[in-house]
Amino acid sequence: QVQLQESGPGLVKPSQTLSLTCTVSGASITANYYYWAWIRQSPGKGLEYIGYIPYSGSTYYSPSLKSRISISRDTSKNQFTLQLSSVTPEDTAAYYCAARNVNPVYDYWGQGIQVTVSS
Repeated sequence: QVQLQESGPGLVKPSQTLSLTCTVSGASITANYYYWAWIRQSPGKGLEYIGYIPYSGSTYYSPSLKSRISISRDTSKNQFTLQLSSVTPEDTAAYYCAARNVNPVYDYWGQGIQVTVSS
């Protein structure tokens, strides 16, 4: 069973860079056909796809956030990370890491971490 756990700060000041880490257990992040994603949900809004890093190590970023995001991985720790720069209060959201395999639906989710952008 794949399990994911987000970690990082709950409060970030405007203009700073938000860094979140997802620690994975139950599967290697380099295992074939796994896709590891970051998804967020702002208050009163639906889920927003931020981007993903698949087993190959390449990345995909949402066009609307592409200029501010970076997703990377540490295979020695079986973790992948999100960095979101120049944050504003509009980036306040619950951030989730999620995973899927051959199924196009994300089957595995972390519990989520609430991040507030405020001075």
